[in-house]
Amino acid sequence: MENFFKIQKYSFKEGIYDFSIEDNVTQVVKKFYEDTPFPNYKNTDDKASLLEIGNKNFLMKNLKNFIGNNKRVLEIGAGTCQFSNYLAIGSNNEIVSFDSSLESLKLGSEFAKKNNLNNVKFVRGDIFDDIFLEETFDFVITNGVLHHTGNAKKAFSKACLPLKKKGHIFVGLYNRYGRIRTIIRKYLYKILGKQILFILDPVLRKIPKNSSGKIDAWIKDQYLHPIESLHTFDEVLSWFDYNNIDFVSSIPKCNPYEIIEKEPFLRQSKGTSSERIFSQLIMIFNHFGSEGGLFIFTGKKNK
Repeated sequence: MENFFKIQKYSFKEGIYDFSIEDNVTQVVKKFYEDTPFPNYKNTDDKASLLEIGNKNFLMKNLKNFIGNNKRVLEIGAGTCQFSNYLAIGSNNEIVSFDSSLESLKLGSEFAKKNNLNNVKFVRGDIFDDIFLEETFDFVITNGVLHHTGNAKKAFSKACLPLKKKGHIFVGLYNRYGRIRTIIRKYLYKILGKQILFILDPVLRKIPKNSSGKIDAWIKDQYLHPIESLHTFDEVLSWFDYNNIDFVSSIPKCNPYEIIEKEPFLRQSKGTSSERIFSQLIMIFNHFGSEGGLFIFTGKKNK
């Protein structure tokens, strides 16, 4: 595992490679998630239950199939590592879970130990530090993370460095248009309190009322996060160009009129500027916008 590291100064404790964090913004985010790790595990969770959860999730299931086997995968901003642990189950891939929160990583590490997942490693550090060697991983995943870094463009460039040539990167970000419903709910929450969210937030309505930990974690993550930025399709396409990343596909599609197979990682059209704007506006009115306005771009490193 040490062969993956560019920086060799770290400590190893409780199964986690621990690098120091000095960036002020990263410290704020680290503290936020250490108070309420998100998402959390149930006491009854095991490989079978996590596999069932992942296989019911369209993105998780298709991404696992797309990755295949015998690959090196880095998840940046892994949180409690549920996605990483899901990817590790039943595969011979080497998975690396990277996050700034030690408490979140501990939950992931404990699950892996309890369930004998030996092909996933856990690393605590700062995305802005060049911790990993360049061109090391076949896949880099950073979903719902970069908009919490204070400088998403710079963080994306850092995430591209450990990606191999011809490797794939998956980035999920809050959309400037698609997140409007969440922003409105955020203001109503400040005025009217938590109960309004149980009426307006479709994710909260699905969480059992006795799951207070999950409810509090979702509310904090969506409505109380201290660092958050919003982004557009065209902005991310410019990041791709700057970092020699070739656009592959997006969820939702850049061109809302394009007819494609259900497989989300087949090559798609970038569409025109007006088509991309229209696709983002549609998010306001569909499930993408109602559930937070997250969009996902897939790219392939071409140099």
